[in-house]
Amino acid sequence: QVQLVESGGGLVQAGGSLRLSCAASGRTFSNYAMGWFRQAPGKEREFAAAIDWSGSKTYNADSVKGRFTISRDNVKNTVYLQMNSLKPEDTAVYYCAAAREGSGNYYYSAWWYEYWGQGTQVTVSS
Repeated sequence: QVQLVESGGGLVQAGGSLRLSCAASGRTFSNYAMGWFRQAPGKEREFAAAIDWSGSKTYNADSVKGRFTISRDNVKNTVYLQMNSLKPEDTAVYYCAAAREGSGNYYYSAWWYEYWGQGTQVTVSS
């Protein structure tokens, strides 16, 4: 089992920044690829960003490219999502998720991730 706890969400004005954190516990963190997904009211959960076990490869949705940066610290067992130039359409609950490395490379797909956090709300006002 891997337990994931997100933090760092909040209310921010358009154009502002937030950094989300996701602390992992329970298994060897570096054995897992990590992803961030988001779900806006009335919409399906969508992929935002992902990172491989080492931190050397990252993946971003087109909607966040150039604005969001995913990173990880395998000593602190934490993955981060730095969000800049936020827009009202970024408003959503943001979830981090973990997928065991070696079980495929479906970074963009929610079904690939075994473990999920409870989510943190991000609200961007116009």
